Amino acid sequence: MTDETPRDGSTDGSTESPTDDSRDRRTGDADRSQGAPNDDARAGAPFPLEDLIRLPDYYNPVVSPDGERIAFYYDETGRVELYVQDLRTGERERISDGNVPRDARYPLAWSRDGERIFFHEDDDGDEQNDIHAMTLDGDREPLVIHEGQCVLEDVDPDGRYLLFTSTAGEQKNLYRYDLERDESEQLTDYDRPVWDAIYGPDGERIAYRTNEADDLENRDVYVADADGSNPRNLNVGETGAEAGMSDWRGDRLLVDDNSADLGRVGVYDLGTDEVTWYGPGDHEEYAVRFTPDGDVLAMRTRECAILPVRYDDPDGDGEEFDLPEGVAAPVGTGTSRVVTDDGRVVTSFGTAADRQRLVAYDLASGDHDPLVEAEYGDFDPATFADAEYVTYESHDSMEIDGLLYDSGERPSPALVMVHGGPHAQTLRRFNPFVQYLVAQGYSVFAPNYRGSTGKGREFKNAVHGDWGGDEQGDVAEAGRWLKGRDWVDDDRVAVFGGSYGGYSTYCQLTTYPELWATGVAIVGMTDLRRLYEESMPHFKTTLEQHLGDPEANADFYRERSPVTHVENMERPIGILHGVNDPRCPVSQARLFRDALEDMGWTEGEDGDFEYHELGEEGHGSTDTERRIRQYRILVDYIERRL
Repeated sequence: MTDETPRDGSTDGSTESPTDDSRDRRTGDADRSQGAPNDDARAGAPFPLEDLIRLPDYYNPVVSPDGERIAFYYDETGRVELYVQDLRTGERERISDGNVPRDARYPLAWSRDGERIFFHEDDDGDEQNDIHAMTLDGDREPLVIHEGQCVLEDVDPDGRYLLFTSTAGEQKNLYRYDLERDESEQLTDYDRPVWDAIYGPDGERIAYRTNEADDLENRDVYVADADGSNPRNLNVGETGAEAGMSDWRGDRLLVDDNSADLGRVGVYDLGTDEVTWYGPGDHEEYAVRFTPDGDVLAMRTRECAILPVRYDDPDGDGEEFDLPEGVAAPVGTGTSRVVTDDGRVVTSFGTAADRQRLVAYDLASGDHDPLVEAEYGDFDPATFADAEYVTYESHDSMEIDGLLYDSGERPSPALVMVHGGPHAQTLRRFNPFVQYLVAQGYSVFAPNYRGSTGKGREFKNAVHGDWGGDEQGDVAEAGRWLKGRDWVDDDRVAVFGGSYGGYSTYCQLTTYPELWATGVAIVGMTDLRRLYEESMPHFKTTLEQHLGDPEANADFYRERSPVTHVENMERPIGILHGVNDPRCPVSQARLFRDALEDMGWTEGEDGDFEYHELGEEGHGSTDTERRIRQYRILVDYIERRL
């Protein structure tokens, strides 16, 4: 489950689960989806899953204030560590030694003097972050120690303050930490969460997002003095729409908004209170940064791909970056640099068949120089399977799109992979688990059910007030669509997913039990009222937005909870859950397990269901060994049951 719509259209915030396409809305970090290595593997020969998972990945890259270096997490040693790389020479240095988090979920930021890097630390995936600093010599210092979750949003231009959101109070609000005085100060006190925050160029003002309207779907952009005083709602869009901001240049604030249904990018003039909107409005877009010469950088979603686009004219169509059709994302946190002094945008990109790489993209020529190359080890990158973009008609004639990975096996067993969120989307990213499945002869279909991002506000919000309803009909229809392919073995079609995808798996097996051979639910939700009671304050707000008030809508919460319908189960299920998960607590899995046992089902490889709790882990992880553990459990289950 996600607490806010990701700006990159990703899934659910669950880091590196097999179904995860999600990334923080501003980190610029991209994930992948993988294909099949060779014909022997497709025929069922042994495939080195562990070797594939151990291929190094980078996370959360951020450019230094002087534009000469980049910091990022990297796991070439088998463990996530913190690295700094010279953008000119390519020289890379590891500055940590096992003293940064194993799970690289949350972003990094540079101090303004370029001498330290700020990062987040939690307790084995529980996301109750503190904020720490590390010098370039590897010395670590705790800074912000709060009860609850802290997320660093920006560093002020003078380098004195850290701007961060925190759940230290009864709601997620905005705070700043004074590096000189070693103390924190609360800046806002809203009843609803504050999302994102950035400093103005002179450090005297801040901008952030929150909602004071009666409409829970609403998001507004506010500008206030740096101490939080004199807040002003800019009223960027209509009530009920979602507005955001991402950069600041003089009195020009780079904003986006979905009042027109599809997300659009604009420049808000703080002097005149007028917005100039950019682009033709043909695709969902969100804002990224101003370039040094004042152009606008945005991200455009098209057919499960996300591409950067530059606007030098509000009335123009924009110039898409000359990159492969996949997922690209300029890097950064808060108002950190994206464009270097020589006019290059640091961006990550990759496709469904190509692992992510980090490049410096020249805005003038379109050339892109590698900074961190994708590593393939002994794998031949040419043999990974690409995805086919497809559409199908759902139960009420609505068109749903998605990505199909055809294993080439005939007849082919198949799986429907349901993304999390629900406000996220399946994207053309490299996914090692998908590639392993395809290599072993399983075809995979990943639909963008209603509730997904990338196709406008109306489509995204269609799931509000209808969890477990029409969007589950979309998922079921994806299964029927697969069964309708003459090359699919319709007796061997399963469903699986993580977070909201886990909720969907529970829903599918209790609502459409005859449709599936089996299913695997990963960190999913089963009892919505219990979920609400155990959630952090900002998650409670999200659940109220999606499901209504839990008291007034108690019957709805119960009706749309899979555990309510457990007696409908006919097919086996695999259940995986991290014990430290703060988004979908492990109690959700335990409740469903207990309900299965109460109706006489037995647990175990020879039983009716299989159950695994993953220690030292929360809502997924980027840690190599934890990923291998989870993937191995999934593979063993699928091979036995499908």
